[in-house]
Amino acid sequence: MQKKMMILGASALQIPAIQKAKELGFQIILVDYDENAPGFPLADVKLVVSTLDQEEVYRQALIYQPDVVITSTSDGPVRTAAYVNERLGKTPDLSYEDSLCATIKSYMRDRLKENGVPIPAYYAVHDFEELKKAVGELKGYCIVKPADNAGSRGVVLVDVRNSGGQAADSKKEVTDLIEIDNDKLKEIYEYSKSNSRNGIVMAEEFMTGAEVSVESMTVNGETTIVTITDKFITPPPYFVELGHSQPSELPEDIKTAIRKVTLQAVKAIRLQNGPSHTEIKVTESGPKIVEIAARLGGDFITSKLVPLSTGVDMVGSSVLLAAGEKTDLTSRWERGSAIRFISGIPGIIKRIVVVEDIHALEGLEEFVLYKKAGDVINGTKSSNDRLGYVIASGKTAREATDTAIKALKFIHIDMEEE
Repeated sequence: MQKKMMILGASALQIPAIQKAKELGFQIILVDYDENAPGFPLADVKLVVSTLDQEEVYRQALIYQPDVVITSTSDGPVRTAAYVNERLGKTPDLSYEDSLCATIKSYMRDRLKENGVPIPAYYAVHDFEELKKAVGELKGYCIVKPADNAGSRGVVLVDVRNSGGQAADSKKEVTDLIEIDNDKLKEIYEYSKSNSRNGIVMAEEFMTGAEVSVESMTVNGETTIVTITDKFITPPPYFVELGHSQPSELPEDIKTAIRKVTLQAVKAIRLQNGPSHTEIKVTESGPKIVEIAARLGGDFITSKLVPLSTGVDMVGSSVLLAAGEKTDLTSRWERGSAIRFISGIPGIIKRIVVVEDIHALEGLEEFVLYKKAGDVINGTKSSNDRLGYVIASGKTAREATDTAIKALKFIHIDMEEE
């Protein structure tokens, strides 16, 4: 009898996992709230259901009886998959309780703190008054973000030294605090809360230093770190990822420290089998965890950059692991890869011109545009605001990055004010 795999999410980022599951001969049951999700044409069974609706997904699982329920690159569905697998009586690779610690930042911070993993100072706040108190405790210079979301949605730097909520030079000492501008701070609170699925907002110490992500796979409780990715973020007050490069160009001693902290974090969330994506800031006092996710890295980090830089198929390995098959995480080569996203200023896209010479760039692997003429752009406040991307490869991370940056110069976005 053909085995069945229920995959939560049918977005473009999930398609590599869907394709791999089909190659393995699974009947594919796809779940997504968007009836036009690009992965749905690959489905044997198409279910237009929110991947966050645990009870409805469970009800559908009782009907279709999948052998396993998985997700690929999305945070919220990690909880749903854990919940449904437990309710179906399957041995979970991540328990539902532990899935909360891998997806909800307040739970995550508590679990990491309990296990002695380096993290920033933090407060989980439930109303505006609690936020004001937390901002005061953090000396008026902190990150405010949703406890339950991803993709930089609702993330803002608060600096009460500069007329309430404006960004300042992160290298300066926090001195001469001014009175909190209540209106601006409340606007930030409401923005973050509106992006938090559970209504909880986090206020955290603002960490400075290089930022990386660590791409790992855990098999029977043993974690293999495949690679470390350098991350490139927009300036404050919003923190949107505009690029990733592999392998990290940080010094070896720092990368050794990053690996140590990563393994501590994976152990703390009790992941038994599956991928993890750990974001880390390299502060003056050493690496500290920004977030850890029990899933593959998004932004094409694991689906495209990792294969280009290492030859490791992490997407395929995650599906094989979920299916109870053996995985091979051995690096086949050491090369470089990079992705750079296209950003725009607020307004309406007048036209997009791509210079034909872009196709002749050596090392350019792919470029994609999400937007078209007439689309309204809100600036770059979250990953949803990005206009497209380019991916490049090279002998080294630097070579791949240079090619990606060069490719961006061949793409011209003409804007007009709304």
